Amino acid sequence: MIFENKKKAALILADGTVFEGRSFGAEGKTVGEIVFTTAMTGYQETLTDPSYCGQIVTQTFPLIGNYGVNKIDPESNGSAVFGYIVREFCEEPSNFRCEGGIDEYLKTLGIIGIYDIDTRRLTRIIRESGVMNGAIVSGEFLDCDKNALLEEIKAYNVGIVVPKVSVKEKEFYPAEDARFNVVLMDYGYKFNIRRELVKRGCNVTVMPYNASPDEIKAQHPDGIMLSNGPGDPADNVEAIATLKALISEQIPTFGICLGHQLLALANGAKTEKLKYGHRGGNQPVKDLFRDKTYITSQNHGYAVISDSVPVGVGEVSHINGNDGTCEGVRYTNAPAFTVQFHPEACGGPHDTSYLFDEFLKLMKEHK
Repeated sequence: MIFENKKKAALILADGTVFEGRSFGAEGKTVGEIVFTTAMTGYQETLTDPSYCGQIVTQTFPLIGNYGVNKIDPESNGSAVFGYIVREFCEEPSNFRCEGGIDEYLKTLGIIGIYDIDTRRLTRIIRESGVMNGAIVSGEFLDCDKNALLEEIKAYNVGIVVPKVSVKEKEFYPAEDARFNVVLMDYGYKFNIRRELVKRGCNVTVMPYNASPDEIKAQHPDGIMLSNGPGDPADNVEAIATLKALISEQIPTFGICLGHQLLALANGAKTEKLKYGHRGGNQPVKDLFRDKTYITSQNHGYAVISDSVPVGVGEVSHINGNDGTCEGVRYTNAPAFTVQFHPEACGGPHDTSYLFDEFLKLMKEHK
């Protein structure tokens, strides 16, 4: 059913391209980095994933919102998404877990949205030109000066965003019949990382991104989990220095997404920005050690440069099946391994959840 709201909205790209559409969610003006995700489900998880901080998200799947939203699925308390773009959304969702529709949900989160635009054309532009800044305007901002808005769009930079999405103080989450104590470094973590650890018998202490090595060691962790998060990994100088200092402690460590990139940088490797990133629930990744290819969920705009991982420090363990980029590293200088994708994916493929079990095995061996 087409939503009856006929309020106009517009999407303006940094190259001057304008898409005229309709407004849903909150009204106003928002400027951010335009990215797209190919996920067919899990839109509520996308909207609450801290890794999207500073970005305007485009859903390539044409119909969003058909099963509604609820209080169980969010990956964080709130949303870091700067804007939301869909082809069409469902006004009358149907699901036994549904507690509301996506339009009201966006309003509650304060997310400015636009629908009824050609998302296929928009995705082609991003794929051909690379990630591009843009703005969504609706309501009174439809009459704003386009030239001035274009200057604002071109000047936009996501910047250092990890401090915006990390906890301010440590948080503790106990497990029944706990076997291990894990410190989860919060660079913008998804709740399902914590859930996967707790259900496997790990007490989890969530620590702020800027926790010092001494503060981390004071928790007497059996293992350290490095979370996902937003932005350019190289900007996180303090976090990189902390991880570098912890390498000699030989604490079992498992990193995901941004955590994967940060540990690589701490070990002397380099990262690069991808043309349009990997976002969605159907990314093929080959595990070089198992000689198997898995379907993974991903959300990142940067990657570790495979050839930059120092010899004798670590080796690439996973590669992307589409473009051959680094998707994982196993370290030889410490009991640590990291992956670029999301083994805790929800919603998404669960093919690589075995990595959490490998982390538990690593902690058991070093306990």
